[in-house]
Amino acid sequence: MSRSLFGTDGVRGRANSKPMTADTVMRVGMAAGRVFNRGSHRHRVVIGKDTRLSGYMIEQAMTAGFLSVGMDVFLLGPIPTPAIGFLTRSMRADLGVMISASHNPYEDNGIKLFGPDGFKLSDTVEDQIEALVEQPATIPLAGSAAIGRAKRLDDAEGRYIEAVKGSAARGLDLSDLKIVVDCANGAAYKVAPTVLWELGAEVISVGVSPDGFNINDNCGSTHPAMVQEQVVTHRADIGIALDGDADRVVLVSEQGDLIDGDQLMATIANQWKRDGRLAGNGLVATVMSNLGLERFLAALGLALVRTQVGDRYVLERMRSDGFNLGGEQSGHIIMTDHATTGDGLMAALQALAAMIKSGKPASETFRVFRPVPQLLKNVQVGDANAALTAASVVAAIAAAEKKLGKEGRVLVRKSGTEPLIRIMAEGDDSDLVRSVVDAIVEAVPRQMA
Repeated sequence: MSRSLFGTDGVRGRANSKPMTADTVMRVGMAAGRVFNRGSHRHRVVIGKDTRLSGYMIEQAMTAGFLSVGMDVFLLGPIPTPAIGFLTRSMRADLGVMISASHNPYEDNGIKLFGPDGFKLSDTVEDQIEALVEQPATIPLAGSAAIGRAKRLDDAEGRYIEAVKGSAARGLDLSDLKIVVDCANGAAYKVAPTVLWELGAEVISVGVSPDGFNINDNCGSTHPAMVQEQVVTHRADIGIALDGDADRVVLVSEQGDLIDGDQLMATIANQWKRDGRLAGNGLVATVMSNLGLERFLAALGLALVRTQVGDRYVLERMRSDGFNLGGEQSGHIIMTDHATTGDGLMAALQALAAMIKSGKPASETFRVFRPVPQLLKNVQVGDANAALTAASVVAAIAAAEKKLGKEGRVLVRKSGTEPLIRIMAEGDDSDLVRSVVDAIVEAVPRQMA
């Protein structure tokens, strides 16, 4: 079937506009509840959210949908996305829901669904839910005596905090570190500073005053300038920047330099290889990861397996091929020994453990390879598919690939969440990389942009 509701990471859109209206969201709850109504036991779903104003409306609408088909609802309040995967499995829930649009601005919101195993749903299951959303009259409602109940779970944060601490190296002691943590005024604004403080760090917290409107607003992993400035100002040892739902992370060295997901994966893979913990003899990343990461891993005798963009595709490949480490350049780091999805806070602790073990500052610990010059430009278009297949764009891509040869890469794709095409190239010659990207941008027909 043609998918119009689910994208690469659940459902997402402008709040109070389709598909993120109360009506559609309620039908998603009804449909998902129906699909996961399996067996005669009392069914339950856990629902978390980030700090967006629209989260109140969406939480209530989804709750109504689930209750109407006989599922009990446990409301967790603001909590990171990875906590939903953990708590769904820990509480033996049939379904988990995270209400968040991740790194997007507050005007947007979204729904991420997790199965009883704590992992995000497959395309097949999402298709089943979408089919029911389009035909709500076919969803049988619970009888009057079987309507679900809803309640708040007061200790959700504490459960997750202990799980995060438990994922760290035994005896991890951060007492010698001064850490700036930027929570993006999002879902981790309570739990992240608490975890770091309880492990002994001196913590300087920013982005911890959500007001419903300021999530990801010039803060967090997609806007790291603030944490970079704060690290230098406070002479901190390291900075940690999470995104709005805390499933991704980037670090900042004591010198204020940014450390992206590729460098984090390289550092963790190197440490895990030394410790005998790395499964699959390599890691899984997307087509966006830097060529320098691939070369670094090859020098260690490790493989880099690439997937299409999206942490769900990374995770699928990890599970099918037996890897326990993977992620995205943007900072989604997936460690299946510890979590069922990307977990920014857990990844940060693994990185801090590697830094402490190395005895070196962040600026040395996390610069394990030299990135190949890489440039990404986004072009807003009306129809991404038409833009990608335009003769001028196809010709420009072919010309770029010929110029870069075997020492570089070109990747042109449509965004899974926005009306954009993303144009990326990388190679050893930065001027050549810039020229081929610009040429493809110029090749996009004006009527499409």
